Amino acid sequence: MDFYRKFAVTALTFSFMLGACGAKPLTPRDEYDLWLKQLKTEMAARGISEKTLRKAFAQDYYHENPEVVKIDRRQPEFALTSTDYLNRVITAKRVEEARRRYRELLPFLKLLQKKYGVQPEYIIAFWGVETNFGRQFGNFEVINVLTTLSYDRRRPKFFREQLFQALQIMDKWSIEPEQMQGSWAGAMGHFQFMPGTFNAYAVDYNNDGKIDIWHSFEDAAASAANYLSSIGWRKNEPWGIVVTLPWNFDFNQAGRSRSKTIAEWQKLGIRALGKRKLNLPLDARASLILPEGKKGRAYLVMDNFRTIMKWNRSENYALAIGTLADYIKSEQKWQPAVDDPAVRVKTDDVLKIQAFINKLGWGKLEEDGQLGSQTRAAIQKVQSEARLPADGYPDYRLLQKINNYNPEIGFTVPVQPRKKTVK
Repeated sequence: MDFYRKFAVTALTFSFMLGACGAKPLTPRDEYDLWLKQLKTEMAARGISEKTLRKAFAQDYYHENPEVVKIDRRQPEFALTSTDYLNRVITAKRVEEARRRYRELLPFLKLLQKKYGVQPEYIIAFWGVETNFGRQFGNFEVINVLTTLSYDRRRPKFFREQLFQALQIMDKWSIEPEQMQGSWAGAMGHFQFMPGTFNAYAVDYNNDGKIDIWHSFEDAAASAANYLSSIGWRKNEPWGIVVTLPWNFDFNQAGRSRSKTIAEWQKLGIRALGKRKLNLPLDARASLILPEGKKGRAYLVMDNFRTIMKWNRSENYALAIGTLADYIKSEQKWQPAVDDPAVRVKTDDVLKIQAFINKLGWGKLEEDGQLGSQTRAAIQKVQSEARLPADGYPDYRLLQKINNYNPEIGFTVPVQPRKKTVK
């Protein structure tokens, strides 16, 4: 049982005891204050100085309806379709600026590539997607948002650890809490490092005696390259490629959990756009992903795609980084991503499918209406049971099968009795 749950049980028990004794029950504010007191005790026990704790919590961070919690529930990487997300993140204007920044910074980026093995176009792609080339660091106080999200029920353990890491930064570098500005989730600087990532991978590239990911692009970019290199970046490989599938493709082969060599995919009839052979090492391994199902775009993705997803767990985000990097390095003219609106499903439809899967015990999905990787993997299993193409993307045929599902016979439609002919 983690700290938050222990506290919740303690607070509820205490509240019940007070009620039983006729005392006034704890208010939400009382429960928060109790939680905060225990949080400070924990942070002090883990080595945070009393001076830093006084500075960090001099302000009142209690919020009845926290804005950052609302944002956490509607992250665009997970809430938008792949097409919508790519068109929002990769625009003609952003591609043009990315190419210009790439040309301007190439000598410095080549030095980073030599040291860390990360190709320059990827550093620029991360920079453009994360902060619009340093324009949008976020205007939230990191200690404030991490305290708020540590108290929230969705991911308290993760954010409480990030709060501890942020307090360590204050301790080590004598930073005032108001100077630590970042995103709604506590990410900071040019490349939006979480505090834990900062402590583990940030570097003082310009050797001025401090690590400044807010004002020194050199420190920030080198820190990003060091992070990618440390978590598995492969310097001689691309992230992936858009492909076409043969008419008789078995969609059970799709998904990040399955991989084959490029030679094996090629034997199955997968080709690059224009029905060309795959211009990738034949012995390299890749997975096939279908972010919008069998009627959407198909991608073969490699190890660097998985590394990008360690930075951000969204497939849409990783596709955006890879696609923008490709635009930067090539002279290809920008084109918007397109999809078939006829195959789109509504949030309510996804909620219905998630509830169906949970009810039958076929998964333990968060019923949030979002097509995350867990939901798509579960849908793939349901599609196989229903004898549909198992692409992991719901459509009207799957919804029809679910509507007609019979617990006694499954998805099989019972044979109807033959009508008697009238003579």
